[in-house]
Amino acid sequence: MVERAEAGAGWLHGEGLPVPDRRRVRVAVATAPALVLGSTQPATDVDPVAVAALGVEVVRRRSGGGAVLVGTGALAWVDLCLPARDPLWQDDVGRATWWLGEVWADALGRLGVTGAVVHRGGMVCSAWSRRLCFAGVGPGEVCVEGAKVVGVSQRRTRAGALFQTAVLTRWDPAATIACLAVDDRPAAKAEVAGAGTGLAELGAVARPEAVVEALVAALPAV
Repeated sequence: MVERAEAGAGWLHGEGLPVPDRRRVRVAVATAPALVLGSTQPATDVDPVAVAALGVEVVRRRSGGGAVLVGTGALAWVDLCLPARDPLWQDDVGRATWWLGEVWADALGRLGVTGAVVHRGGMVCSAWSRRLCFAGVGPGEVCVEGAKVVGVSQRRTRAGALFQTAVLTRWDPAATIACLAVDDRPAAKAEVAGAGTGLAELGAVARPEAVVEALVAALPAV
C-alpha cells in the first residue's frame, strides 16, 4: 500500500508509530523547509538566529542520527512500515535495514545509478556525523564511491518497525550547515563536501516521483 502525506515536517514526524498489519509505503512531502534533528541530538547544535532568518522550522524525529534538512527539494523522503511477521523482518537490529538498503540500491539502478553499495558494518562516524546525518554511514545505508546517497533510520516495537529513509536528489550541505551553530561555515562545507552525493550529481533521474516509482518497483513481493 502506497500513501502520500503532504504537511509540515512537525506533523509528519509527530505521528505515533503505526501498528502495521501489512507493508506500507508513505511518501512524505514537507510543505515548508524544516531542520529535522535526531532523537538525541542536542538543541545547541542549531543556530536559532540563522533558522529564524531563513524561515526554517526546527523539529525532532523519534529515530536517531544527525540533522536532515527537508522541504527544499534536495531529497525524497519515504517511510516504510513492516509488520514483525513479514518475511523481511529481522530481529537483529544491526541487520534489520540490510534488506531495505538492497531495495534502494536496486531502485537507484533503475534510475541510472551504477556502483551503489549497501553498508553492512557498524556505524562509520566522522567529525560531523553527530550533527549532520549524511556525514556518517550506518547499517543499510547506500553509498556510491564512498559518498552517501540514501539515509536510513528505524523505530521498532514488538508489532513491527517504521523505517524512515531519505535519498538525496542533490547534495547541498551548505543549506544545512547554514542552520547549525558553526563558527566557520565555509570550512565546514569543505569538510563535508564529499560525504554525500545526489542523483543529479550522479547524472541520474532525480525527479521525486520517479524515485518513488523506482523504489516501489524494487520492493520484493509479499
